[in-house]
Amino acid sequence: MASASAALLLLSAAIAAFCFLSPAAAAAAAQGCASQNLGSNRVFAACSDLPQLSSSIHWTYDRAAAALSIAFVAPPATAEGWVAWAINPTETGMVGSQALVAFRQADGKMGVKTYNITGYALKESKIAFETSDLAADYAGGVMKIFGTLKLGKEMTVVNEVWQVGGSVTNGVPDKHAFVAENLGSKGQLDLVRGVSSGSGGSVTKERNIHGVLNAVSWGILLPIGAIFARYLKTFKSADPAWFYLHLSCQLTGYTVGVAGWATGLNLGSKSKGVQYTTHRNIGITLFSLATLQVFALFLRPSKDHKIRFYWNIYHHLVGYTVIVLGVINVFKGLTILSPDQKWTTAYITVISILGGIALLLEALTWIIVLRRKTHNSTKPYGGSNSTNGHRDVQQPLSV
Repeated sequence: MASASAALLLLSAAIAAFCFLSPAAAAAAAQGCASQNLGSNRVFAACSDLPQLSSSIHWTYDRAAAALSIAFVAPPATAEGWVAWAINPTETGMVGSQALVAFRQADGKMGVKTYNITGYALKESKIAFETSDLAADYAGGVMKIFGTLKLGKEMTVVNEVWQVGGSVTNGVPDKHAFVAENLGSKGQLDLVRGVSSGSGGSVTKERNIHGVLNAVSWGILLPIGAIFARYLKTFKSADPAWFYLHLSCQLTGYTVGVAGWATGLNLGSKSKGVQYTTHRNIGITLFSLATLQVFALFLRPSKDHKIRFYWNIYHHLVGYTVIVLGVINVFKGLTILSPDQKWTTAYITVISILGGIALLLEALTWIIVLRRKTHNSTKPYGGSNSTNGHRDVQQPLSV
């Protein structure tokens, strides 16, 4: 029994550490382009997460030489697709763009070609800017374009256009999709101030923050808090520590979740005509039930009160409902955001680990309880450990 108890406490300690480190992880995940690894020899003065196509631009501008070094990062529409970044010296759209396009060449290696975009039929050609150090990379589901362009000295603010496509035929990139994200992939790059702006840029950043906050809160912290309450209760020595761990984790999750819910409301107000009904309705239900749980805490009766049994039923039912709906809505949100596959894989990995830990702790808990029951049953007079003759048998308790 000692070994099982030690394992249970060790796993619980690990979960506790994760619970309180999760908000910090959420902040790190929200950093976006600043956290991207472009290679040890590639460092840029500024970067910006672009508003469309899950892309970002990194750049360094040498004003004296009018030289712009860039790294453009984006996931192609398919593994056999292409990505492009361009400057349009005369307009704000695609036509007239001087483009760098990366895709897998005939020899199987990644490469960059230049195109003067005059229409949807692409033909490799020289562009209006002198280029050097062109290179491309494809790893981890994203393509990267590297290169340096020699601009005119007066070009301190440029119109940028970026794009992704799903296929290449005979060495020529095929047409891209014509959905809102593809059509809205344009903006301005202020080379001196280090600012990239585009239609919907703040909205995209807010969507990412909304997703991170809700995944960490409803999808991770609340399940961890439930694990504390269910399994640490087995030990009398963990009382009331288990309660404060449970309470801290749930309140932290609720606070972060409210912030995520608020960003969702703000996004809804900025996205007139765009509705994700199921995701929104689950979110409203989650917020309502979780808020009810918080207020119910102040009405929590004492352990020996006659209505404590009914309060426990309510608390367990609502708590597990919030956890299940939270995990479901995280997956709904991932479907809507369509981030890089690595983010979906990361969440699946985390929730699977928590599920595995819960199953292991469930087994360990029952081993401990059954051993206690066996030990108590061998004592004289039914193993009474109290003055009133009742057995002191601990049963696994729900959250």
